[in-house]
Amino acid sequence: MKKIKLLLFAVSLIALMTIGERFVFAATYTIDPVHSNIGFSIKHLVITNVKGRFADFNGELVFDEEKKELKKAAIQIKTISIDTGIVKRDEHLRSSDFFDAAKYPTISFELKKTTIKDGKTIFIGDLTMHGVTKEIQLTGEYLGAVKDPWGGQRIAFSAEGMLNRMDYGVKWNQTLETGGLLVGDSVKLLIEVECVLKK
Repeated sequence: MKKIKLLLFAVSLIALMTIGERFVFAATYTIDPVHSNIGFSIKHLVITNVKGRFADFNGELVFDEEKKELKKAAIQIKTISIDTGIVKRDEHLRSSDFFDAAKYPTISFELKKTTIKDGKTIFIGDLTMHGVTKEIQLTGEYLGAVKDPWGGQRIAFSAEGMLNRMDYGVKWNQTLETGGLLVGDSVKLLIEVECVLKK
């Protein structure tokens, strides 16, 4: 009986140690917007691409250092912060023709799961934009971890993917004389985030 009790105690201790180790490995990071970029690219006049970015965003990630796996991610983007480098174009994009920033001030992404496909990491999550929530897939990469000069722990990720703006009710367009459309439907997402360990 005494040996059985000792054995059970040892098993419980190992289990607690394992849980503790897992807790340590999974840590919460906050996105550093100064050293991150959330951008996009979309066709203009059928033949060229216009690129832009959002200047105001925030988010948190939960990262398992041992498995090098992203467990959770939640990002919020202010639509009013859209920046394509042209003031009049940005004002149009903020209007009800496109993002309707007054009515829908935030775009959000919440990670649901990650998977590996053909050696690449796929981030699967819900993107909410213009009052519509749709599941999207982003092909991503863990770029590594480093200590910054101020003693903080930092990690970084990159990701890209495609979405159709029509799926989110962003439908404004104009037909060209040649028969094409002024603005493309498909939007390429280009994301790079640097994150610092939350204290």
